[in-house]
Amino acid sequence: MLNDNKMSGSGHKGWATGKILALQLMALLVVLVVLVWLALRGLGSGREVIDPASMKLVGTVSDRFLSYNVEMVEVTGGRFWRPYKDGKQEGDDRYEYRPPLDLSDPRLTALAAALGPAYMRVSGTWANATYFDPDNSTRGKAPEGFDSVLTGEQWRAAVEFSRRVDAAIVTSFATSPGARDDNGVWQWSLQAEPWLAYTQNLGAEIAAAEFANEPETVELTQAPAGYTPEDYRRDYSRFHDWLSKASPSTLILGPGAAELGQPNQFLRKWASGLTVFEREDLMTRNEPAPDAVSFHFYGGGSERCGKIPVIGFGKEDALSSRWLGLIDKAIATTGGLRDQVAPGAPLWITETGETACGGNPWASTFTDVFRFTDQLARSARQGVQVYMHNTLAASDYGLLDDTTHRPRPNYWAAWLWRQFMGTKVLDAGKGTSDLHLYAHCLRDQPGGVAVLAINLDPDNTRTVQAPAAAQLYVLTEGNTPDEAMVNGTVLALTPDNDLPLLEAVPVEPGELTLSPASLNYIVFPGGDSAACQ
Repeated sequence: MLNDNKMSGSGHKGWATGKILALQLMALLVVLVVLVWLALRGLGSGREVIDPASMKLVGTVSDRFLSYNVEMVEVTGGRFWRPYKDGKQEGDDRYEYRPPLDLSDPRLTALAAALGPAYMRVSGTWANATYFDPDNSTRGKAPEGFDSVLTGEQWRAAVEFSRRVDAAIVTSFATSPGARDDNGVWQWSLQAEPWLAYTQNLGAEIAAAEFANEPETVELTQAPAGYTPEDYRRDYSRFHDWLSKASPSTLILGPGAAELGQPNQFLRKWASGLTVFEREDLMTRNEPAPDAVSFHFYGGGSERCGKIPVIGFGKEDALSSRWLGLIDKAIATTGGLRDQVAPGAPLWITETGETACGGNPWASTFTDVFRFTDQLARSARQGVQVYMHNTLAASDYGLLDDTTHRPRPNYWAAWLWRQFMGTKVLDAGKGTSDLHLYAHCLRDQPGGVAVLAINLDPDNTRTVQAPAAAQLYVLTEGNTPDEAMVNGTVLALTPDNDLPLLEAVPVEPGELTLSPASLNYIVFPGGDSAACQ
């Protein structure tokens, strides 16, 4: 009999076998961990499979989903955000005078028409105190209680422009002291009614309207001293009752409050010195429900924002998932308000841009294309029906240069979206932190699918598996930051202001490599998607 302190041969063999098995299991575990890490990072060869035929329908958007703002101050002329000079703010004055926008300019008209059909929102903070003067009787001098004047001639030009470019008009109304009685109650008969009647006499209509621009910030609406949420709800109800009778075809939007990325949302309320109502105070179940619940979104404040503290994100954050994902909370928050006050109503983003107060210096460069395009796609996937970029052609966040109307990179991003992304939104899969995947039914092509694959990694490629033949359009930065190119060709207008022709790169079934820092439209025109028939 063996001594208890000695191991038999069979026991030794069993111990060795167990050790080997444990090592094998450990090695297998390491391999599995590495594979999972690679999958999460999107570095595995062809780990992301895009199969358009199997993508499920998750929602729809308006045919005018991608829209834009033309600020009221652009139509009237006035002091708007001063452009940066050499990437810096010039002087202490945030504003400079701009003459009225020439809405008859052929280049402006052609470029806006290429984004149609769309909505054109003529509003903004300046609209809260604009006096409508159909006969130009004031000679441009604002009466007491107003800051600026909109003439009949200027408004006629805006209406004619909207017709030429297929952009239905969205607006808001004056709420300053001149639009109120001696008790501070808003009166539609003083400004709103004559303006609406003039529009109707032109054979036009207001497609949709908010009561005021960003009514949660009381000072910006120029409401009377001591104005309360109850006062606002009274005025909104008066507006709703009047407009629903005076123009039944006009969609009533509300509340149109601005949502900011944190910590700016908190700081605006508690450190800016402004009176800011809670969004839940603006609209309750007791007021008439709007036709669509609207909001504005800015992830942060630009360098110009002044007394609103600027704690936000810099150029180095432009490709970060945190920056890109800030809009998700704003959509969820407004969706929650919608569910309380107008269940089933669509969500509209009626104003958004790179950052508030005209954008940062890089808003006019390719750097901002990732935010703009990803924000479009996120919004559509989360149920937003209409998305209005601020602005078409004013300040650094404009799609077009202020003076020359030369397309900026974000214009080309908008134009590409308009070429491919239809109204039906599909589930393209989760993607990864560096590879965002979105899909819509291909515009004007039954059964076709357009997949948008955004590679946020500035240094490394990503790969996806394409199960069918496709056409590829790769949007990247051009030779300079203010240029964009598709498939290596810089996008530019022809001498006659015509838009360029797009040439696709054919893609065979199999693995597709996506360039670093690129936005890739992978177009499947084959008609195999049941969801897109």
